[in-house]
Amino acid sequence: MGGIEIESLDYQVGDRAILREINLSVTEGEMLAIIGQSGCGKTSLLKCIGALARPTGGKLAIDGEDIIPLKESELDRVRLKMGLVFQYAALFDSLSVYENIVFGLRHHRDLNPKQLTEIVENRLSDVGMEGTSNLFPSELSGGMQKRVGLARALALEPGILLYDEPTSGLDPVIAHSIDELIIETRDKKKVTSIIVSHDIRSIFRIADRIAMMDAGTIIASGTPDELKKSDMPKVKSFLRYA
Repeated sequence: MGGIEIESLDYQVGDRAILREINLSVTEGEMLAIIGQSGCGKTSLLKCIGALARPTGGKLAIDGEDIIPLKESELDRVRLKMGLVFQYAALFDSLSVYENIVFGLRHHRDLNPKQLTEIVENRLSDVGMEGTSNLFPSELSGGMQKRVGLARALALEPGILLYDEPTSGLDPVIAHSIDELIIETRDKKKVTSIIVSHDIRSIFRIADRIAMMDAGTIIASGTPDELKKSDMPKVKSFLRYA
């Protein structure tokens, strides 16, 4: 589970075309990175894939099912297949680590307290945050918060993980540890991973394949080595200054 097929996808807000003719295929277990200048549509594409924004045309299939025609009530079933790791972790400040992780579980699973505690302990172990369930976000560093954000995303056992700028705002040492965690999570959980990032050093280290966007469309895609060797002026310019 975790394949994604996108064909001629458009996303328009009012008269403004945000995404245009997006064609993209992500195979199960693959780690795809999406890069490009600010405002090119990267995060909008991530939101469309995560069923947080509704495309205005084309096809977007998750595990073979086109989700664009689905009603809002039907999209919840699709959303449960995906976990989203937000740029700034987006933890609830007033809730403990435990409460943050079980938030989605309480809404979508019928589990008793013992089962919830076991899931929290397992997911915190997955991200190297054992023993922190009673802490609050204000007591955690930025890197620790991102780890808890990933633990929360993993709680519902998604087949797809969507990362929005996972290393943003972190120093190089902590960013490297988050990279290692993303790789470890993919390998251990066999999840499909899509990463939006400006951190080119990180992307070229961890991605199986990279798609570069410009002005709402994908202008190049390939392995990290293929993009490095690209003769396209926009690709060469972006990689030179990124």
